[in-house]
Amino acid sequence: MLEVVTALRAADLHDAAENIAVLDDSAPTAAAAAEQLGCELGAIANSLIFSVNGEPLMILTSGAHRVNTAFVADFLGVASLDRADADFVRTHTGQAIGGVGPVGHPHPIGTLVDIDLMNYDVVWAAAGHPHTMFPTTFDDLVRMTEGTVTQVEP
Repeated sequence: MLEVVTALRAADLHDAAENIAVLDDSAPTAAAAAEQLGCELGAIANSLIFSVNGEPLMILTSGAHRVNTAFVADFLGVASLDRADADFVRTHTGQAIGGVGPVGHPHPIGTLVDIDLMNYDVVWAAAGHPHTMFPTTFDDLVRMTEGTVTQVEP
């Protein structure tokens, strides 16, 4: 979690860094996070890690969506997106599945941001631990990740 807080502060997102919510229970799903935070499912920014030719790709998707890997692979012009296993995720993010934040990784990770997250005034993202989430905006999420905005499903 410290790496996420440090990255948020470095991005001049002090409010997000100081308003991290500590959940009573882990939030392994967007539905669990939304329930504990009292927000809409779609306002949860799931941090999903994929392998593209052995390199990590993060897709920040609305909790109301599933990533259509064939659709995204076509958008990227690659043969396929492979769902990363726990070791791959930890190696590239320094964080465990279920708590992967959009920032705070050992090295920058190419990121796609689900355009539908822009429909929410407040977007919640994991803060590097399965029990922590932070509030942000769509614009700040794109800025802090240097992400590319796109659809993740047709």
